Amino acid sequence: MEIEPIKTKRDYLRTLKEIESLMAARRNTPEGDRLDVLVTLVEAWEIKHYSLDLPDPVSAIRHHMEQNGLTPKDLIPYIGGRNRVYEVLNRKRALSLKMIWRLHKGLGIPAESLIKLDQEATRFAG
Repeated sequence: MEIEPIKTKRDYLRTLKEIESLMAARRNTPEGDRLDVLVTLVEAWEIKHYSLDLPDPVSAIRHHMEQNGLTPKDLIPYIGGRNRVYEVLNRKRALSLKMIWRLHKGLGIPAESLIKLDQEATRFAG
């Protein structure tokens, strides 16, 4: 099985086409093994060239609210009183570890998104 590294965008696109042609390949066959290797190469290329940053904590919360039809009132059990919820949503107050834990456990918001420092917060911290 001859496999070459993905070095250019053209290589990347060519590999995607080949993956598409192999999608029906069965596991533990030469075609299936080739598919596994090519997918691994594409994933590595995409991580290097198309890495997506996680949203900042407020954006993650707002996205979760939008996707699940939640209102600020629904966040009170996780963040605290209504005023505190609005302070967080308006970026006037940072999330505490307790809030992060509750939002993650209670609503399933990825902890990685809730922990991420946003640029503005780090500017004021220094």
